[in-house]
Amino acid sequence: MASAEKSLSVFSTDELPDVSYRRFAILVSEWNTDVTEALFNGAYQTLLQHGAKAEHIIRGNVPGSYELSLGAQWFAQRDDIDAVIALGCVIQGETKHNDYINHAVAQGLTNVGLKTGKPVIFGVLTPNDQQQAIDRAGGKHGNKGDEAAITAIKMLGLQQQVYTKF
Repeated sequence: MASAEKSLSVFSTDELPDVSYRRFAILVSEWNTDVTEALFNGAYQTLLQHGAKAEHIIRGNVPGSYELSLGAQWFAQRDDIDAVIALGCVIQGETKHNDYINHAVAQGLTNVGLKTGKPVIFGVLTPNDQQQAIDRAGGKHGNKGDEAAITAIKMLGLQQQVYTKF
């Protein structure tokens, strides 16, 4: 959990696997664009920094966070995609819409990963207000996009470990 003392983007990069041959899809919600673009830039740059090739990263846009699940399924079903990173931002606001959307997206992305056997990463911010979103999209709490990219890389490493014969 992020706090004033802890950044979301503090993670270990020890022993990351080689991802130079891996292919990633990054899905980006068009709702709260200022935040989701910052998340995308963080994820994209982090993938490049840790060995992914630009030509192996494809971006897809969806209208809102709710549509991330279906978009993730479409990309995960492709043979040439190894991992999907879903990025969005659903701000609390005055109604409970965020509760329904966040639950549906989390469940949907989980189901896609389980169905396809590929890493499908939940990079959706669920802040109480716009400032909290900004703080987690490159602000004082780091960038959740960075964290999502590292998670995808680590899950590909685990997948390789699990399926490598002794």
